[in-house]
Amino acid sequence: MSGAINPGGHSLSPAEVQAWRARLPAAFGPSGAVRVWRVLGLAGFVAWLLATLWWFDVTPWRLWNGLQGLGVILRLMIPPSPGELWLDILKGLAESLAMAFLGTFIAAVVAVPLGFLGARNVASSVLFRFSLRRVLDGMRGVDQLIWALAYVRAVGLGPLAGVLAIATADIAVLAKLYAEAIENAEKKQAEGIAAAGGSPTLVMRFGILPQVAPIMLGHALYFFESNTRSASILGVVGAGGIGLQIAERIRVRHWDEVAFIIIMMVMMVMAIDWLSRRLRQRLIGG
Repeated sequence: MSGAINPGGHSLSPAEVQAWRARLPAAFGPSGAVRVWRVLGLAGFVAWLLATLWWFDVTPWRLWNGLQGLGVILRLMIPPSPGELWLDILKGLAESLAMAFLGTFIAAVVAVPLGFLGARNVASSVLFRFSLRRVLDGMRGVDQLIWALAYVRAVGLGPLAGVLAIATADIAVLAKLYAEAIENAEKKQAEGIAAAGGSPTLVMRFGILPQVAPIMLGHALYFFESNTRSASILGVVGAGGIGLQIAERIRVRHWDEVAFIIIMMVMMVMAIDWLSRRLRQRLIGG
């Protein structure tokens, strides 16, 4: 080894190269142990992937048969047709929209005090804040569909179960987002109100809430947009909305009506997305 060339154009002696290798080993490439671990990790990943495909019986001919069946369904969807019960479709769309609005509104209102209680700069008790956040973590771990199944058994079939499922699933997520926004609020305004003799309630009301209110409203609007899509699925398990209309027509194989419902759902979601984006831009100044 004759030596390396440094950036200044001077040749480095073998001793200097070894010194730099000892000082910055990562700059000279991965070591032998690192290469072995990378190979073992790649082999483990490939083995896990193949085992999962075998476990789920994922085979080329099964995928091919599924694509053929999907092609038949797509052909039956053309042309889309509202059918004779098109008023029921409109009612289902209205129910889904109302479910998303009510569920999001309830969640946004309930999440505000929970967000303050879970914020580090508001709740001084570490034990209380830790316990509250773990409860919210547990609630976030349950999907809306699971909540819908539980509420259908509790309150019966209909949109009420969907509203409660959306609200319960969103409360925990919004409370976490609200708490993070409150923790990142500017401290000077709150400190100024406290220095003027304001109570903790006044500090939260006039020192913190005006700063985070646009962010909270922006999050709530985004969740309303997302819940508009989610509410369409909850009807499949009996929680009302357009999902029930889809499930009934799939059961009797009226694929042209299913296509019409899907088109109406896409148009409704696009309209909600446009309106929600415009409102968020005005609220947060984007």
